[in-house]
Amino acid sequence: MNPSASILSTIGLVAAVLSALTFLPQVVHTWQTRSANGLSGPMLAIGASSMILWLVYGLYEHNLPILLGNAVNLLFTLLLVFFKHHFRRLGEPAKPLPAPRA
Repeated sequence: MNPSASILSTIGLVAAVLSALTFLPQVVHTWQTRSANGLSGPMLAIGASSMILWLVYGLYEHNLPILLGNAVNLLFTLLLVFFKHHFRRLGEPAKPLPAPRA
């Protein structure tokens, strides 16, 4: 692998990690508040569909950054879908978790 390809691969991996982290704050917030009321079901469905198609493309191209970033994003998206259905089923109002003790 030539140096410029190595640099581009590194840039792709950093982009994949940053992309994967974009959903983490929403997952944490949804878990802490026990509420997914603000999440749009259609947005989650479209996002998950997009990530699945990117995974297919990444597999075809053997592109690790595309595979890594979209696999983690899909995991977080599916977790948010689970929360949306789970917390709605509980039928309880949103209750934040107690603050951790120092």
